[in-house]
Amino acid sequence: MNASIPAPDPITRRVERRETPVLFISTADEQDAITEAWDRLETIVGSLHGRKFFGVFGPPDGSYRVCVQVQDDDDATVSGLESGSIPGGPYLSTTVRGEPPEIYSHIPTRYAELKQVADHDSTRPSIEFYRRRDEIDLLIPVNAR
Repeated sequence: MNASIPAPDPITRRVERRETPVLFISTADEQDAITEAWDRLETIVGSLHGRKFFGVFGPPDGSYRVCVQVQDDDDATVSGLESGSIPGGPYLSTTVRGEPPEIYSHIPTRYAELKQVADHDSTRPSIEFYRRRDEIDLLIPVNAR
């Protein structure tokens, strides 16, 4: 398998997410700015072991937020990060698999595919959940049934 082309994921699933408290850095929704923000977040957080990371974009302000789920001993005021939450609710999800950094170039196409089949809820942001370095769940918010 070519490492630069993610394996197809024929499975699109509807999931219900709980609101997730996060610490984050807000940046422009442009690849260079996003890469720089991820590097900064990883430096601030230190060990990535046992942490959950998210990319969040869209409402309320159209920016991209690099996020880490809050743990009990996190203190946003000490780290210089902003605090907030990722909205819960129903999402349509698919998974992208492949090697970084090539995997990131496939994210916009997969989101476009999801948006074509989703009853998109434009009031909530879309989410990238980084399961592993080579596996990302893409979630687009959908309206409740």
